[in-house]
Amino acid sequence: MDGKKYIAPKQPEAGIIKWIFLQLAKNIYKMTEIRRMAATQGFHCSSSNFSKLIRNPVYCGLIPVVLGDNEKEMVKGNHQPLISTSIFYRVQDIINTKVRGSKRSEELKAAFFLTGFLTCPLCGKRICGSFSRGSRYRYPYYHCRGRCRTRTNAFLLNYSYESQLRQLKLSKLAVQLFNYILDDANLNTSKTACLNERAGILRQLARQQLALSKARKLFVEDMLKFDDYSEFKKEYLASCARLKIELGNNIEKLKGIDLQRQLDYGGSLLEIFRGYELFDTADKKYLLKFIPPAKVNFVTGELSLELSSALSKILVLK
Repeated sequence: MDGKKYIAPKQPEAGIIKWIFLQLAKNIYKMTEIRRMAATQGFHCSSSNFSKLIRNPVYCGLIPVVLGDNEKEMVKGNHQPLISTSIFYRVQDIINTKVRGSKRSEELKAAFFLTGFLTCPLCGKRICGSFSRGSRYRYPYYHCRGRCRTRTNAFLLNYSYESQLRQLKLSKLAVQLFNYILDDANLNTSKTACLNERAGILRQLARQQLALSKARKLFVEDMLKFDDYSEFKKEYLASCARLKIELGNNIEKLKGIDLQRQLDYGGSLLEIFRGYELFDTADKKYLLKFIPPAKVNFVTGELSLELSSALSKILVLK
């Protein structure tokens, strides 16, 4: 309203850009791989623009200013940064030195995600994982660190753990509770987003009307030429028409949210671990802290799960 420009996050792009920087900071994936993953989330960007984007300090709250002697200086902006300066400069170090995380290390972590949660039944030492090379292929095995020769096929044990997880489902009372929570959260979040969008559209309309009022005053005072005023008014009418269409769509969206009834999540909520195989290694490790394996049979590759007293109240076997 005061005529000054400002910088504000635009969703969902802002959230995806933050995700891009966080992935780059992990130093696991290549830039091209992260760009492709971002494209699956709807963020389409050419490789050259992507390279410029991840080098832009504006995302960490800094703005480059050119001084009189053509030297650049970073100035802290008034806008809200998407990432911290430490993450930004870590990413710059990574992309400039072309250092990448060890693929070998990541492959081992993915193949043996149960390491750290298995112990040898004979000597009590921790079980580790490694590949055994055959005549044509490499085969993954969990094995004891000692000399007791305890080992089992990693594929078999991993599959057994995932199968046991898929046997768990939410109890009926937990499903009802989740339905209430999700219904309230989804409706309130959607309605808040729509109201914020509506307020933004109304602010833009107000700015357009104020700008036209100023232009009209300048034209009356003979400080603005007729051709310039006509061109400005044409742009104003086109912009207002677009904003009014957006406002109408927003109102319809709000009506739809107000009329939406409670959703039935029964089927999808019951199968809470249906997509476990799609988790990345870090997420699998995090889940293992809450649901570790128990009673592991290193001969057959079978195991059971250990549920805490709290989890056993909301999770039941199929």
